[in-house]
Amino acid sequence: MTNATRIIVYTGKGGVGKTSVAAATALLSAERGKRTLVISTDIAHSLADSFDVPLGGEPTRIVDNLWGQESDVYYNVRRYWGTIQRYVQSVFKWRGLDDVLAEELTVLPGMDELSSLLWIAEHHDSGEYDVIVVDAAPTGETVRLLSLPEAGRWWLERIFPIQRRAMQIAGPVLRRVMGVPVPDDSVFAAGEELFHRLDHMQQLLADEQKSSVRLVLNLEKMVIKEAQRSFTYFHLFGYPTDLVVCNRVLPQGSGAYFEAWQEAQRRYQPLVEESFAPVPVRSVPFFDREVVGLEMLRKLGGALFADEDPARFFYRGRPYRVRREDGGYVLTLDLPFTSKEQVKLLRNGDELVLQVGSWRRNLVLPRALVGAAAKGAKFEGNTLRVDFAAPVRD
Repeated sequence: MTNATRIIVYTGKGGVGKTSVAAATALLSAERGKRTLVISTDIAHSLADSFDVPLGGEPTRIVDNLWGQESDVYYNVRRYWGTIQRYVQSVFKWRGLDDVLAEELTVLPGMDELSSLLWIAEHHDSGEYDVIVVDAAPTGETVRLLSLPEAGRWWLERIFPIQRRAMQIAGPVLRRVMGVPVPDDSVFAAGEELFHRLDHMQQLLADEQKSSVRLVLNLEKMVIKEAQRSFTYFHLFGYPTDLVVCNRVLPQGSGAYFEAWQEAQRRYQPLVEESFAPVPVRSVPFFDREVVGLEMLRKLGGALFADEDPARFFYRGRPYRVRREDGGYVLTLDLPFTSKEQVKLLRNGDELVLQVGSWRRNLVLPRALVGAAAKGAKFEGNTLRVDFAAPVRD
């Protein structure tokens, strides 16, 4: 039986109110009868503050059908990185650090957020929830974390086996001669399992039948620009986006004090709707009270979704396609808000290396294109088109 758990990832620039929108979505989903979990992967947790209830490292019941979870860095590291952490800790202790400091230094930057993302796959596989709502870290951090599985896959396939074999041969000598702690096979096995977990998580979040990313923004120039960049990068890595939420939109008649701000929002609203099309854009008003507690979250959810199912897909699309054309093949990739000057392409065997700004993705080409020479690339609107000749047959 196929697991039909729905996964919704909310992200946006820090301070735009994505936690409130994620919490409101989860509450509305739960009140409409779906077993719902809302989980925060942001180290600056505010999910518990939104619900005004304490949350911990395991799911905590908030109301009927609704559970919440905020990651605990040490708990997560022990759970997912335990074997690797113990080895790194032994190296630090060998260098003369005391136990407490050695343990502190083994919690590397990004471990907590990455471990929190691994919870998503674990909760999905358990089948205990119908909907998983993720209050993700700010967009730049989220994109970086979601790009890690692909880099990890490359390392696991090409470099990892060499390192593992080299350590099997040289490890005993290093241990005997220098006394340095050397990773045994259990450390490599733990690393391999971790990368497989990351790969599974990536496949779940890129599955357009299960998952989608939702961008939360305010009608401000800097926020909109960051949302546009994030939209491009999510497309680049194959993560589907189904909704854009404009939060804290000032209602009419807000008073003279807000007149200039209101005028700016009126100018930006059509720009946002045009820029993210065909992905729909919805607005949430600026409330006269802080959005904290069930009553205000219910009010926000109603303003955003009304009578609709908050977990439904509001848009479905495939940003990466391959089709036959004129005897050859055409690969198209939707890259909104990107110019030709920002894009670099490199062909390396069965991979197409695509770099947009400072982000790089290795697209593994379909079998049909492995023997086909790339003829050229160009932009058609927001879509990058790469032409391939007919494959050479032996």
